[in-house]
Amino acid sequence: MVAHGTMETETYQQIHLPDSDELEEFFAEYEWIHLTLGVVGNMLFFSGSILFLFEDQLQTVGIWAFIVGSFLMLVGSVGNALVKYVRDRW
Repeated sequence: MVAHGTMETETYQQIHLPDSDELEEFFAEYEWIHLTLGVVGNMLFFSGSILFLFEDQLQTVGIWAFIVGSFLMLVGSVGNALVKYVRDRW
């Protein structure tokens, strides 16, 4: 049992959850990041696909470009979905 006024209670009280206006402002202000991640991801995905056709070291670079590009496209898509969700909800 934790007594009132202990460090654990004080830490809990200091946590600030953003309200709807703060969330909407954050996602609107940084929307360009999601677009940039998507474009860079698409470019890496495409170049990785081409490099994958070659042998040896270029193929390894292509595989990693393919993986990183796919991940960036995923992050960009999730970010865009969050922006739309926040705009539609509030």
